[in-house]
Amino acid sequence: MGKPCHFVLARGLTEGLVLCMLIRVVTIDAGLMNFKNIVREATAALRRNWVRSVLTILGISVGVGAFICVVAIGNAGSSSIEKQLQNLGDNFIWIEAGSRARNGVRYGARGDRTLILADATAIKEQVPLIKTMSPNADGSVQVIYEGENWATRFRGVTPEFLQIRRWNMRLGAFFTDADVDADAPVCVLGQTVVDNLLGNEDPIGKTVRVRSMPCKVVGVLQAKGFSATGQDQDDFIVMPFTTVQKRITGTFWLDDIFCSAISREAMPEATKQIVGLLRERHHLNPAEDDDFNVRRPEDVVQAQLATSRIMTILLASVASLSLLVGGIGIMNIMLVSVTQRTREIGLRLAVGATESDVQLQFLSEAIALSLVGGLLGLLAGLLSSTIVESLFQMPTKLSYEIFAIGGLFSAGIGILFGFYPARKASQLDPIQGLRFE
Repeated sequence: MGKPCHFVLARGLTEGLVLCMLIRVVTIDAGLMNFKNIVREATAALRRNWVRSVLTILGISVGVGAFICVVAIGNAGSSSIEKQLQNLGDNFIWIEAGSRARNGVRYGARGDRTLILADATAIKEQVPLIKTMSPNADGSVQVIYEGENWATRFRGVTPEFLQIRRWNMRLGAFFTDADVDADAPVCVLGQTVVDNLLGNEDPIGKTVRVRSMPCKVVGVLQAKGFSATGQDQDDFIVMPFTTVQKRITGTFWLDDIFCSAISREAMPEATKQIVGLLRERHHLNPAEDDDFNVRRPEDVVQAQLATSRIMTILLASVASLSLLVGGIGIMNIMLVSVTQRTREIGLRLAVGATESDVQLQFLSEAIALSLVGGLLGLLAGLLSSTIVESLFQMPTKLSYEIFAIGGLFSAGIGILFGFYPARKASQLDPIQGLRFE
């Protein structure tokens, strides 16, 4: 205990213990102006009640880990939907031939034959919010190569189709405008057609038969996989629309017109202008329904994306309740600590410690608990995300933002729930503290 304490103990045990405590408190208070002393005292106090400290740290770490894991799962879902949105096309607006009524019988979509190439050209020329356009004529077809055959769909378009649908080439090249003008018997295959018709053979330069027409393969599209509705996006064959109309279907009308708006924000207004233009061209009076359908597939995916984000926020809010429970645990421990250390606080205040000194020490204890819990929680979030992805085959997407938010939450919990007990300790009456047994 040192020479001063030996001296006072010689005068009597009770008086010596009191004076030793006073000497120790004075020594500590003299160093409270130094942050290291404050941290040292806080650490010592937490070690004295290490079981409660560990349980509190565990509560914080579980809350932070759960928050990170849940948000990582939600981010992966949103990222997947955003990828689907990108795969749909470049601000994609789809005009489809509409229904018709004949003798009281109403036919479904594509029942009308009023959508023609002149409509597509007018949209491109008269709607300034549309930057790219491709007519489309499609249908079902049996494609044959040597001894193999595959039932798929054909799609007659122009080279702008690639840009509108944001499709890349895996092999070869797309057909050109010259091929469209010449009704050339050339085609580009989707990956599913290649897999089922040609297998491992190099498809470029091969000749397949589309119905009775020999068609040269000039390229293969990059695979996109299945759409959000479960449709195989790679199971089709692409040809010039003139080749389709003159050599396969023998028709002059279009099934669809694919358009690309100048921006996502311009899509609603572009849709409105397209509807007005086509109604005028088709001579429809105000009482008549449209003989075409204008669709924006992006709207469906945007709704799915919004739903995914809402679910992520909801799950993160539920996971954050664990942080709230951890914060309540910190407040409970600090309030109990204030009660147990009432006499110590009274002595310190009596010998000159300021309210700020006492408040800072108790607040530093709370912050220390939350920071240690937060660091362990970040590690727990990383490990739990990896386990979820490997065991349950559920994709997760971690980011620096998630860890930053988790760390800030844990620090904020310590400050928020540690302030009241620290404030209560600093406002303790020294006289009452000295009388406390």
